[in-house]
Amino acid sequence: MHKNSGSTLVEFRSEYPCSANELYTWHGRKGALERLLPPWERISVIARHGGIEPGGMVELEMHAGPLPYLFRARHVDNVAGKMFRDIQEKGPFSSWSHTHYFSDSAQGALLQDQLEYVLPVHRLLPGFIKGHVERSLQQLFRHRQTVLREDINLHRRSSTTPMKILVTGASGVIGRDLLPLLTTGGHQVFTLVRRRPDPAKDEIFWDPAKGILQESELPDIDGVIHLAGEYIGLERWSEEKKRRVIDSRIQGTRLLAKTLATRSRPPQVFLCASAVGYYGDGKDTLIDEHQPPGNDFISEVCRLWEKGTEPARDAGIRTVFMRLGVGLTPRGGALQRILANSHLGCIRRFGSGGQYISWISRDDMVAAMLHCLTCPLLDGPVNITAPEPVTNAELMRTIARVMRRPLLFPLPGWFLKMIYGQMASEILLSGCRVSSQKLQDSGFIFRHPTLETALRSLLGKEPAQETIG
Repeated sequence: MHKNSGSTLVEFRSEYPCSANELYTWHGRKGALERLLPPWERISVIARHGGIEPGGMVELEMHAGPLPYLFRARHVDNVAGKMFRDIQEKGPFSSWSHTHYFSDSAQGALLQDQLEYVLPVHRLLPGFIKGHVERSLQQLFRHRQTVLREDINLHRRSSTTPMKILVTGASGVIGRDLLPLLTTGGHQVFTLVRRRPDPAKDEIFWDPAKGILQESELPDIDGVIHLAGEYIGLERWSEEKKRRVIDSRIQGTRLLAKTLATRSRPPQVFLCASAVGYYGDGKDTLIDEHQPPGNDFISEVCRLWEKGTEPARDAGIRTVFMRLGVGLTPRGGALQRILANSHLGCIRRFGSGGQYISWISRDDMVAAMLHCLTCPLLDGPVNITAPEPVTNAELMRTIARVMRRPLLFPLPGWFLKMIYGQMASEILLSGCRVSSQKLQDSGFIFRHPTLETALRSLLGKEPAQETIG
């Protein structure tokens, strides 16, 4: 780190298992910035023009506590395969310049990130604010380096051949993480949307409720990842809500499977989302993919969901039922709701707290989808969960420990049933202890095999490490 006349210059160095040109190419692909954004920060890309060549621009909405602000960066310099630079046009710094340098090394590729910035009213700022900015940048770049290294390793293990992939449900919590992973791997992604499509963004219209999907509008595709379905949500289930949940899954799955089956060149693989809720309340029994479905509403939803793929399977398309565990991300789903209500502390447990939760981190979930897409050994049901399920009580204790917040009172089961009815019984107060052995035996490697490692990565609470610079 170097400081001169109010300017701070910081360098971060990291090495990766690829060539410098491959590393440069990764940064120029669609989705690269999204892959590197820290999940614990409220940051979203709201505008973009061009790539990393001079003139390219990206605008982010960021937050300082509850207050939003804009950060606009423009690319001003570029040498293909060697470097690129962006500067702040609008944002919280008096000035900001970020240069990436790429070179080959004995270990593969060396990336040198150089940041030079000036804080507003630099000379008047107290030291703790300057220190906070420096620590935040170190934390950010540790995260970027870890994600980038793991992503490159994943893509090298999975496939070196670019694929054309069709995705439904791309705007959901999972889809928003999945698409950048696929595109930074060099794959071309087409998405099915229910609004007016933008062909420039490889969007294709469909309307499952009306049975509309024009086969002639689909390009030749190698694989399909089907995620679409109405969010079950943490609310009471009316009969109308349950009908919409079932219809949104069955109609879309059948329409997609039938359309794929009639193609002269069908895709090689069809991944269909399902859930570990297929098994119902499994108590503390370790469950693998041979277990029959449970007998509650969620089990029936999953059974019908998977059954809707029959036309694709009958046509000889390798079909995988991705029985997804509870995906952990602070950007949506269960973890986001827990964190939103944990300012004073974490609820000790729901009901008895003994119900098992088969969880998986957001990065492992989307990485497992890419693995299923490219691994010919996988067919039929595959549990997409971390190797070590935990009880509800253990989940809440671990979140409290990582966030350094106290444990509060438990929420009794009768109270949750009174508020949420059947939904509480099936989602909050029951669970299943699911095995991921089939996924592991196929060669998948977890980034976050334990709950605490996952939470520390997702929430930016990893122990401080010395940063090279």
